[in-house]
This record gives sequence, structure tokens and C-alpha cells, in this order.
Amino acid sequence: MRVSSAAKAISLALSVVWVVGCSSPSTLTEDGDLSSSANGSATTYGAGSGAGMSGSGSGSGMGGSVDVANLQTVFYFDFDTSSVRNDSIADLEAHAQYLATHPQASVRLEGHADERGTREYNMALGERRAQAVERFLAVNGVNGSQVESISFGEEKPAFMGSGEDSLSQNRRVELKYVAR
Repeated sequence: MRVSSAAKAISLALSVVWVVGCSSPSTLTEDGDLSSSANGSATTYGAGSGAGMSGSGSGSGMGGSVDVANLQTVFYFDFDTSSVRNDSIADLEAHAQYLATHPQASVRLEGHADERGTREYNMALGERRAQAVERFLAVNGVNGSQVESISFGEEKPAFMGSGEDSLSQNRRVELKYVAR
């Protein structure tokens, strides 16, 4: 009997989710760093094939309702990376909690890159960034049908200019709630 590649991918994804669910819980320290209770190191979201991700599934212990209007919706990335930064985790967990408890809500994740690199590379980098946020949300209980990822690469800069301040504002994923 032959097993299709889709079945293999689903099996691998379920295995990763199971391992992540069984991993030690991570906590957000007072200075905003994410640490794992097992070894005190930061957990990276979005790097590689999903290994090393962890999530609480219930947000940051915030309880009942989440007011998404007061949450950060633009998440920034370091140069040439697609790893979710520690300073984004609390707000992303709150968005995940909202989406998990409001199945009628949906979001579009718009990945962006700065102008450095080729157009093709920046499109792929923007896509990897949006997918990293999408994986983070999925690990924290969001249904995949609620999330759409798209990349604009370097095509829609938030700021014009070639200085590091402008470039750093263009390396981002924008989370936008959309009507269904």
C-alpha cells in the first residue's frame, strides 16, 4: 500500500503538534522575554519546519474576553529572518485566544520585507514571515480556516527611505481582521 505525500505531511504535522503539546510550558518574563521552564532559553517561532514551537493554547492567562482593538497588529522581524520576535508573543497569544473563542472571525496575514534583496527573494521572505505568524496562531488553538497568508515582499513599504529606521519598519507582518 502506498502512502501519499499529503498523508505523510499530515502525519508529520500531527506528530509535531503532539510533541509541542507535550513540551514544557513557556512563560513570559516581566521584561518581555519568553523563557522555557525546562532550560530558560528563548523559544523561536517560525524557524524551520515548526520544531521548537510551543504555545499555551489559552493565551497569556488573560481570562475571558480579549479586546483586539487595543492589541498590536503589526509584528516586526529582524533583518533576513522569519522568526517571530519575543516582543510580539503576548499580543499574538491574545489574538490567538480571541480567534480560538470566536470561530466566525478571520484574519489576513500580510507579510512584508524591506527593499534589500531581489524581488523574488523578498516575496518568499514575506511569505515565510506570514507563515511563521500563521503557525504561531495554529499552535495556540486557531483553526486554519480562519487565517489567510499573503506576501507583498517589498512592494508595499510602510516607510520610504534606505536608513535602518525605515528598513526596520518595512520588515513586518500585518494582522488584519476581515469580514467573512
